[in-house]
Amino acid sequence: MDVRQLRHFEAVAETLHFGRAAARLNMTQPPLSQSIQALERELGASLFARTKRSVALTPFGAQFLTHVRAALGELAALPDIARRLRDGEAGRLELSFVSTADYSVLPDLVRRYSSLYPAVEIDLREATSEVQIAALLEGQGHAGVIIAPSGVLPSGLAYHRLLVEPLVAAVPEAWLNEGRLALQAGKLDPAVIVQSPLILFPRRAAPAFHDLVTGYFIAHGGAARIAQEAIQMQTIISLVSAEMGVALAPASLRNLARTGVRYVELAGEAPLLETGLVWRQDDQTPTLARFLDIAFDGPAD
Repeated sequence: MDVRQLRHFEAVAETLHFGRAAARLNMTQPPLSQSIQALERELGASLFARTKRSVALTPFGAQFLTHVRAALGELAALPDIARRLRDGEAGRLELSFVSTADYSVLPDLVRRYSSLYPAVEIDLREATSEVQIAALLEGQGHAGVIIAPSGVLPSGLAYHRLLVEPLVAAVPEAWLNEGRLALQAGKLDPAVIVQSPLILFPRRAAPAFHDLVTGYFIAHGGAARIAQEAIQMQTIISLVSAEMGVALAPASLRNLARTGVRYVELAGEAPLLETGLVWRQDDQTPTLARFLDIAFDGPAD
């Protein structure tokens, strides 16, 4: 059974006349009749009830016609499907992200991409920067939103800066009310921060962020006294709410409101956190190319 036979059958079924069907198909009647007969032999059943004066679909032929039309319709759609896949307008995009990006660059990126390419299936997965980089090097996923590494990225990976923002202090509101943490002009002095128990990502999970925070403590005369560790920013803020300590968080994390937690600016020069996009340089996936277009269009703050 081939596509030509199915088109021949559809034409005869719609005209119920071999001569008119042959004219529609730009062929003569004898080869059309032979094509239908060959199809019937292959199917093991008659598609048409023929007399000298009429042609009618058999009950089997009428049911088969429904499936043939659906199959031919799908075939007709293949060129457009291929074009959309080629141009990145359809398909799949696998995107990973760090938890901090969920409150800054990720929502806007995904919204802009989805609005332009609604037919693309987006697979979002949260993971630490190190896990994302390792997965990309193993050929898994298309791109990742990561905290910029302090060193050079592994060979074969490309990087684009998306956002640079200061860190702020996430502190228990009760500690402010009790005077345990004193503000100066609405900001928190570094000396107060470095004396407080700290809640932080473990270094193995987020070395760049870990080093940025602990480096801030060292620069202001105190070693970080880590009271608790957590691998998700939401968990860190929950621990602050539980008065387990303070945390330094990206300024965009103010979008994560939590009862009992206040976000306070740091006095002086606050450390800056960079978030960016990483992907394999040799990845030619069309959906990734369209996503990169959108990422490059956005301002790098």
